[in-house]
Amino acid sequence: MTVKRHIVTVIGLGVIGGSYAMSLKKNGYTVYGADCDEETVRKAKERGIVDDAATSADPFIPLSDIVVIALYPKQVEGELGRIRRLLKEGAIVTDVAGIKSHFTEKIIALMPENTDFVFAHPMAGREKKGIDYADDAVFKGANFIITPSEKNKQSSIDAIEKLAREMGFRNVMKLTPAQHDKIISFVSQLPHALAVALVNSDDRQFDTPRFVGDSYRDLTRIANINESLWSELFLGNKQNLLSSIKEFEKCLDVIKEAIENEDKETLEKEFVKATKRRTEFNKEL
Repeated sequence: MTVKRHIVTVIGLGVIGGSYAMSLKKNGYTVYGADCDEETVRKAKERGIVDDAATSADPFIPLSDIVVIALYPKQVEGELGRIRRLLKEGAIVTDVAGIKSHFTEKIIALMPENTDFVFAHPMAGREKKGIDYADDAVFKGANFIITPSEKNKQSSIDAIEKLAREMGFRNVMKLTPAQHDKIISFVSQLPHALAVALVNSDDRQFDTPRFVGDSYRDLTRIANINESLWSELFLGNKQNLLSSIKEFEKCLDVIKEAIENEDKETLEKEFVKATKRRTEFNKEL
């Protein structure tokens, strides 16, 4: 019996969208791509990342079983509004956006009857942007979050989870949009804020790159940041991120005050606590 090859269209062939397309094509899907940049479209076709691509997704949408909107959060609603009438019956649409609560209800309201939108967030990426840095290896062993809505069919959720596992994601978690945005503020947005602040706090008194070791290098890797995307993510999750920053400041103040007071006991307690938590975390890796 011949197994049906599902057709997927990926809208936005940047580092994440390009990596999706690359991985799904390797897994036997027919993959179409769309990007507003003609050079990106050319590269996607020349490198075999997609079966075909164009600057508009319109020719591909009516053929597609699954549509991945791999755009910035603020662009998702507009793109869905543009393509919604082209979706075939039974089509599943998904996203890759790093924040959810601000647009979930609007997106659901846009979906035609007999179609489904499954909100998703691949917890993987690159510091660089653009198709030149697309690499499906980034998904191997990474985490993937789905934020189901009440209108989702279980079969649609299962289809996106299957997609994620085929791409190499190890853990697939399901959270509400509010839960997603809260935990993301801590595990993703706060580390980026800290990396940016650390790099920018350098007073340039020394030729810093000549003196750094692994600790500085590891902590600041993500300071090489896509300013357009991350400013949108920070502001779109403002309250959660501010709460995470304030909690971090409290813990940093404990260390600062212990240093000021030459309180070796408190410092050691904080170090032991951190070591224990990081060791527990390592077991999940």
